[in-house]
Amino acid sequence: MGKKAIFLDLDGTLLTDQKEITEENRRAISDAIAEGHSVIIATGRPLSSAVIQAEALGLTGAGCYLIAFNGGILYDMGERKVLFKKTIRLFDVAAVFDEANRRGIHIQTYEGDHVLVEKRCDDADVRIYCSLIKIGYQTIDSVREMEEEPVKMLAIDRKNHEKVKEFRDWIAENFRGTLDSYFSSGQFVEIVPAGMDKGSALRRMAEQIGVPVSDTIAVGDEANDLLMIRAAGMGAAMANATDKVRAAAGYITKCDNNHSGVAEVIRRFMIG
Repeated sequence: MGKKAIFLDLDGTLLTDQKEITEENRRAISDAIAEGHSVIIATGRPLSSAVIQAEALGLTGAGCYLIAFNGGILYDMGERKVLFKKTIRLFDVAAVFDEANRRGIHIQTYEGDHVLVEKRCDDADVRIYCSLIKIGYQTIDSVREMEEEPVKMLAIDRKNHEKVKEFRDWIAENFRGTLDSYFSSGQFVEIVPAGMDKGSALRRMAEQIGVPVSDTIAVGDEANDLLMIRAAGMGAAMANATDKVRAAAGYITKCDNNHSGVAEVIRRFMIG
């Protein structure tokens, strides 16, 4: 069997609902690497959080890579260097924050290895989010004080899906060709540079590591995984995936994220 590459979403896919990695998933990943395949984390999470998960899996040597910010950053774990980065213009960041503030929606961005929020959003949403992905946050009076362009913004509403959906629609109408936005859960709207998604990141990474796209596998569960699943040679949806993701997939796991669905895909399509 030739070299293959598997692209794994984290939340709802590789990780359980308790944000843990099952032992069966660990063994399957280790077996795939031992046979010369590539295992690549592909997440909407910031780079610092993605690195923590890669380290927990032992994906730290030569040939280990990850995709962070839904494709905004490609990172070489072995070399510890950024291979690709696409950012958002600061005046677009300010405009999106202004509208989120007007609508009373939690909005955050990223700087260095931490989340960045204005004082209005120093709230339970950012604290819960940071506790789950294991990074810190800082407050700032206004994003207009930022000097470095960020890779992503994130809008959160844990109670009113329709509210963030309307905000997403506003972004689509006002930033066409500049920003893309999509749900990574019913609560989270990812806001990224236009064209930055896990599907384009899969193709870019496959070229980087010398694996034909036809020999790639992608596994996910949410809307921000759709383009990755469609782009891959084999797109797999978790048993717990949304209906749209399941409909787009060539394979649907029998086991969900709490019962090692990733290991099921690896053993069926990579090392069976």
